[in-house]
Amino acid sequence: MPASGAVTRSTLRQQIADALREEVLAGRLGPGEVFTVRQIAEQYGVSATPVREALVDLTAQGLLDCDQHRGFRVHRFSVEDYRGMVEARALVVDGVFRKLGAPGADRGAAAVPPPARSPEAEGTGGAGSEGPGGGVRREIVTAPPYGAGLVSVRRRGEEAARAARAGELDILIGYDLRFWRELSGFVANAYIVDFLHRLRVQAWVFAVPHLRADPRGERWLWSGHEELVAAVTLADPDAVGSVMDAYNAHALRWADHLDALGRAGR
Repeated sequence: MPASGAVTRSTLRQQIADALREEVLAGRLGPGEVFTVRQIAEQYGVSATPVREALVDLTAQGLLDCDQHRGFRVHRFSVEDYRGMVEARALVVDGVFRKLGAPGADRGAAAVPPPARSPEAEGTGGAGSEGPGGGVRREIVTAPPYGAGLVSVRRRGEEAARAARAGELDILIGYDLRFWRELSGFVANAYIVDFLHRLRVQAWVFAVPHLRADPRGERWLWSGHEELVAAVTLADPDAVGSVMDAYNAHALRWADHLDALGRAGR
């Protein structure tokens, strides 16, 4: 019986953590919002222990800050934090490409995204707006053992791209996170997959309030998922690299846009 109780508590802890993460991702718990263990326990009708454990887990994931006297606060990420997420993500993904590459692949250079440009010059800033120049040539294995699993990734990508084009943010977030997690699982070990997933969750937590506050926020929703799946399916390293360079450049253009808005509002 003790073991069963432990499993139940562990499951409840995970369910609460998942539910609160969804609240933060949806923007219903906004940056800087403060709450206590007691408030969350009463909201979900559970005891304080699994709630406290769930909040500690979310704090470790960088989504909450712990204030010993006031409770927990939703972490407020800055534009510079977001740029750091994009840079870290790009370096890790490019490192995965080189690790999978042929023995003669260049292992010393880091991927540098194309220079940031305004969305007005690039249309919607989608994956197709960037050319292959500005990216590092990647060499990956030519016959990856993706198998039937890529069918699921393609389906996630289609739904994510459709939601992005329609401006359906809540739907996009769920499909986008699952898309990247499944796709990463084909080419990286579990530690890298978890790290990249955590970065993407943090990036969405930063992005959601800004996107909702922008009447034209849908123009910043990246929709190149299908293009990326097509490149991976063909095992085309240059095409994969081009899509990823465009993806990162798109994110950095948005960061520049937010900086410009911040300066204009001062």
